[in-house]
Amino acid sequence: MMRHEVRFSGFGGQGIILSAVILGRAAVMYDSKHAVQTQVYGPEARGGASMSAVIIDDEPILFPKVTNPDIFVIMSQEGFEKYGADAPKNAGMVLDSSLVHSRPQCRYFEIPATREAKQALKRDIVANIVMLGALVATTKVVSDSALEKAILDSVPKGTEALNIQAMKKGIELAAAALTNGEQKA
Repeated sequence: MMRHEVRFSGFGGQGIILSAVILGRAAVMYDSKHAVQTQVYGPEARGGASMSAVIIDDEPILFPKVTNPDIFVIMSQEGFEKYGADAPKNAGMVLDSSLVHSRPQCRYFEIPATREAKQALKRDIVANIVMLGALVATTKVVSDSALEKAILDSVPKGTEALNIQAMKKGIELAAAALTNGEQKA
């Protein structure tokens, strides 16, 4: 049985909630899994730390709240401090090394998503999609093809090519991080 509880965190405007929605959609619609997605609203919408989460399981999910996240996707320092600093040692984390300066005690991968989105793709707005590509490449929580289809379903018309390019950039950055070996605290 495969169950993962994934927690996304960053600041408002980074697409933290959209990332969770896309991951859940990939699991349910294209990988024949069960998923439930939750999010935290509030002052987060104005730039503070925001959080969303997805549970993905082969079995129906009976309780929708993430209680023991085993995968973290962290896109800001404040998001790390609020939602990632307490990651258990047996968890895995993909962090945006452009914006997160702390390092966790668990296994982690440094992905310079915001920097690469700005420099290589000329649009920092797709950093969350870069992170999704890296997440899937490092964890296999859903398949690459499921993620690609879910991205195409979810992004604004006219941005599909940019977003698929961002996903592929994330996969490429993750491959480099994997080649360098898993980082440990």
